[in-house]
Amino acid sequence: MKENVIYWSKYFIPTTKEIPAGTEAASHQLLLRAGLVNMLTSGVYSYLPLGLRVLRRVEDIIREEMNRAGACEVFLPCLQPIELWQTTKRDEALKEIMIRFKDNRGREMCLGPTHEEVITALVKDYVQSYRQLPVTLYQIQTKFRDELRTRFGIVRANEFMMKDAYSFDRDETGLKKNYQLMYEAYEKVFQRCGLKVVIVKADSGAMGGDVSHEFLVIAPIGEDHVLQCDACHFAMGSSMSTEQAACPQCQNGKLQKQIAIELGHVFQLGTKYTDALKVVFLDEDGQQKPIIMGCYGIGVSRLVAAIIETNRDDAGIVWPREVAPFDVEILLVQDDPQLTPLAQSYAQQLQEVGLKVLVDDRLESPGRKFKDADLIGIPYRIILGKRTLQEGKVEVKDRKTLATTMFTKNDLIKEFLKIWKATC
Repeated sequence: MKENVIYWSKYFIPTTKEIPAGTEAASHQLLLRAGLVNMLTSGVYSYLPLGLRVLRRVEDIIREEMNRAGACEVFLPCLQPIELWQTTKRDEALKEIMIRFKDNRGREMCLGPTHEEVITALVKDYVQSYRQLPVTLYQIQTKFRDELRTRFGIVRANEFMMKDAYSFDRDETGLKKNYQLMYEAYEKVFQRCGLKVVIVKADSGAMGGDVSHEFLVIAPIGEDHVLQCDACHFAMGSSMSTEQAACPQCQNGKLQKQIAIELGHVFQLGTKYTDALKVVFLDEDGQQKPIIMGCYGIGVSRLVAAIIETNRDDAGIVWPREVAPFDVEILLVQDDPQLTPLAQSYAQQLQEVGLKVLVDDRLESPGRKFKDADLIGIPYRIILGKRTLQEGKVEVKDRKTLATTMFTKNDLIKEFLKIWKATC
């Protein structure tokens, strides 16, 4: 569904020039300064209109790739009974981060830090035969973790958005097939989000299973370390104290220790959860066998921070096209009766071909408008000013390259769409 043209003067984008106190990560500073989020308290954030648009575009990319991989979307409850966690003994393994309480009926409950137990119990209710397998379910849901050390804004928070998917198969062959599908889907998700990820074999930890891989992006605010080859780009998890070591995959490369943010993690869980909850199916011979699981997570809100951290310059955010809150910003340099109808016409024409447009019609100085435009980082800017219009020209600026191009007023839409399509 096409939306109406959005005018800055009637929208809510509370930008600020000052660097917020107590912030150390560039992405955290820009999230706050560009009016994408607001901190309610440490580790708890509200998403403002601009930030919510980015979050939704990231979610849309994830949904498209999950659906393409054959997964079906569900939406599971945040409220979970502790007794379900006791069946897998993870009530003890994760007790340090679980938010637990008794409800008014005296039941021991928690706010879900993750959903392996819940999804396994759901499948137990409906899947009994080999004919119903395989099945892969996913959700995009709020998670809650009582993190003692929240850091870097939405990178490590108490309340955050996560995509978690779960595959259910009859045998190891099916698990490996689904695992590979999800692995490839993750590569596509991160590529579409403008991120160059490093993939390493990982420890499964409290999740369980024998095989897992982490998807990370190199960034100074990460809490993980990887060793990456400076020649062939081979990477591995960092369990070495040395800063440099020989690369096992090539003769000339050296492994360099680097800081990284974990964005996604995929696991071959096996039967850890299905054994604990007694989830079985009947095979062709009528024999009961445990269902075999895989688990696949992406930190959705963390992904937004990682995109900003790796796509920015000194002036602000430089959004990759597929996740930008808007595709084009039309900036009116002056409040002039000639400029307003032209801006409206351009905006409507761009909307008609499916582009998302923001018109900066505020009664602010040109300097403030240009600084805010750089700060919020929309990919293209169409600048309408009296001086250039007197010459019959309109200026277009590419936020990423900073290149500017002049077009005639009448050819602007046609020429801009050529640029847009050429860079798709």
